[in-house]
Amino acid sequence: MVDVIKTMLHNDYTRSTKDLPPSLAARQTWMALLARAPEELLEKHLASQCLGNLEWLRPAETGLMMVQGRAGGTGQRFNLGEVSLTRCVLKPDAQLTRCKQVGVAYVMGGSHRHAQLAAVADALLQEPELHDHWDQSLLRPISQLLSGQMKDNNAQAQATKVEFFTVAREAGQGFDGEGEDA
Repeated sequence: MVDVIKTMLHNDYTRSTKDLPPSLAARQTWMALLARAPEELLEKHLASQCLGNLEWLRPAETGLMMVQGRAGGTGQRFNLGEVSLTRCVLKPDAQLTRCKQVGVAYVMGGSHRHAQLAAVADALLQEPELHDHWDQSLLRPISQLLSGQMKDNNAQAQATKVEFFTVAREAGQGFDGEGEDA
């Protein structure tokens, strides 16, 4: 499952994780999924885990981050613009969640609740005894939803694709305006 998620994310969203240790690569993958997940889906699965005494190591805060682009995807980097970003670091209530890990989240936008839910999920996924449960009940639905959205977006983009053929090409002529037999 993680390989499918990594392939999906690598193709469109992230740099390759092949040089990272497996645990770090897996965490990077699930953090990317949690950041892109709809807040409503996270709320549905994680609201009960956010009860109790959350230990806020870094309360949710919103700021700006500079986004860089590359000309043609491979050229030199340039500053594209700024995006709002919300981050938080917390430790869930150990008595309620049976989790002693620290969760971290960075999400685009200004939703403090989204960052909180993603950080709780990150902590739960790091706990070895809880990982399989949350992988099945949270990450798989998120992955399926995002994969479906990506397919829909690709289909919509493909439906609006325009093929630019010139009359010269359709007539079998070269780019210089001369015919094939000239």
